[in-house]
Amino acid sequence: MRPYYEHAGITIYHGDAADVLESLGLHWGDKPFDLLLTDPPYGIDCARAIHCTKPSRPNTYKFGPKYESGAWDDSRPAPDLMAALLAVARQHIIWGGNYFADMLPPSRGWLFWDKLFEHTTNFSHGELAWTSLDQRLMKFTLSSKAETAGGKYREHPTQKPEALIEWCFGMVPSARSVFDPFMGSGTTLATAKRLGLTAVGVDLEERYCEMAVRRLRQEALPLEMSS
Repeated sequence: MRPYYEHAGITIYHGDAADVLESLGLHWGDKPFDLLLTDPPYGIDCARAIHCTKPSRPNTYKFGPKYESGAWDDSRPAPDLMAALLAVARQHIIWGGNYFADMLPPSRGWLFWDKLFEHTTNFSHGELAWTSLDQRLMKFTLSSKAETAGGKYREHPTQKPEALIEWCFGMVPSARSVFDPFMGSGTTLATAKRLGLTAVGVDLEERYCEMAVRRLRQEALPLEMSS
C-alpha cells in the first residue's frame, strides 16, 4: 500500500487499519512502534447523533454538523483488530477505553480528561483513556471549548486538543515513534511532528486524510517561509 502522504517522518495511509497492518507486513510481536496513541470509533453512532453533531451550532464544525449514513462511528473495531493493534506497539493509550473494556486487559493506569463543564449538558463531562502504563490514574484538565477558542474550527467531530495529546506523549517520554490507526484530522500526527517524533496515521475516510495533510503542511509553512 502506497502512502497517502509521507514527509519529515510523518506517514499517512488512506484505508482500513486492518488492511494497512497486513500490507505493511506488521506481524504479531514485532512491536515496530513505541506507542499506540489513538481514539477509535466507539460504536455509539455519534456521527449522526444530535448530541454530537450540534445542529443548534452549525459553525462548530468546519464541514457542517451532518455526516453520511454508515460513517465512522457505526461500530467498534473488531476484537481481532484491537488485539493486532496492541501487538504492534510497546505502550498504548486508547481514548474511549471504557467502550472497549471487554477487549483490553485490566489496567490501573487510566487517564481522565476533565472538560470543565459548569452545568449539565448532553455531553460527557470527561473522557477516559485506557493505557498499558503501570501508574496511578492521572487527570488532565482543559475546557472542551479550548479547541474552538479564538474563532478556530473543529474539523473532526471528536477532535482532541493538541494540548491533551502532548500530555499523553508526556506519559511515555521514551517514545520516539507513534501509531494512530484512527487518526481523524491528524491531531496525533501534528503533535508528534511538532515534538520531533516519527508517526504513522491511518484513516478510512479520504476527507480526513486530506484534512490531516493540510494541517501538517500548514504547520510546516512558517519554517519553509523563514528558510
